[in-house]
Amino acid sequence: MSCVKLVFPFFLACCSLCGFGENAGMMSAAALPAGTTLPVIFVKSIDANNSHVGDAVMAKTMQVVHLPNGAVIPKDTRVEGHVVGIQAFHFDATPYAHQKPSLLSIHFDRLEAAHRSIAIDLSVRALASAVDSRDAAYPHGIDETDHVGTRTLIGGTTFSPLEKRIASEDGDAIGYNRTDGVFARLIASGACSGSDSEQSVAIYSPDACGVYGMGGDYLADSGREGSGTFTLAQRGHSVKLYAGSTALLQVNETTRLRAENR
Repeated sequence: MSCVKLVFPFFLACCSLCGFGENAGMMSAAALPAGTTLPVIFVKSIDANNSHVGDAVMAKTMQVVHLPNGAVIPKDTRVEGHVVGIQAFHFDATPYAHQKPSLLSIHFDRLEAAHRSIAIDLSVRALASAVDSRDAAYPHGIDETDHVGTRTLIGGTTFSPLEKRIASEDGDAIGYNRTDGVFARLIASGACSGSDSEQSVAIYSPDACGVYGMGGDYLADSGREGSGTFTLAQRGHSVKLYAGSTALLQVNETTRLRAENR
C-alpha cells in the first residue's frame, strides 16, 4: 500500500506506519477530542533576551496518551511550535515609571512522529519550572518512617508509588498510577474546567491550573480562547523557560488526525 497520505487513529505502538490498511474503518472515525491533555517536557531553553520570532520550540510527551478509539499517542512524541512574540525586559529609569513585563509568546503547531505531521491547536492548562517538574517525577521521603517515599504531583496531590489508586483527602479516587503513567479525571480549578473522561496527567495533579515554581512568572494568556498561543510574562527581568520545564497542554478543538509525509 502507499504511505504518501494516510488518515489514521495515531501512531499505534504495536504497528508500523505502513500497516494501517486493515483499520480503514477506525481511521475514518479517528479524532483527538477537545479537552485531551498532553503532558510535555521542553527540550531546549527559550530566553526572551536572545530568542527571535519564528524560532523553533520543541517539547516531548512525558507518557502515553490514550485516545477514545483505543489508539495511543506514544511517550516521547514530539510537539513542535515556534515563538510568535517576544519582548525582553528593559528597565525604565523614568521616576515612578510602571515597568513593563517581559513577554514570551509560543504557539504549538503540530505533533511529529515517524515522519508524519499532525496539525493541532493547543492551550496551556498548567506550566511548571524544571526544578518543580524534576521533584514531582520521583518519590521523596516525608519522614524517617517513609522508606518508599511519597510522590507529590505539581498542584499538591500526593500518593505512594506502591499504590495504584490516588485518593483525595476524603478518600475518594481522583486518579490512578499505572505502568504507563498517571491518569485522572480533571478537577475544575481556577480558570481550568474539569473533565468527565480520564486524561493523561503525568506529574500534574488533577486540579493543577496555572504556573508553578517560576517566581514572578505568570500566564498572561493560556491560549484557551482559540488562539492556540500562550504568553508567559515576567516582571523585573526577561522571561526564560528552561529546558526540563513541563506543561500540561490541552486540545482546544477536536482535531481530525490526518497525517502527511514530512
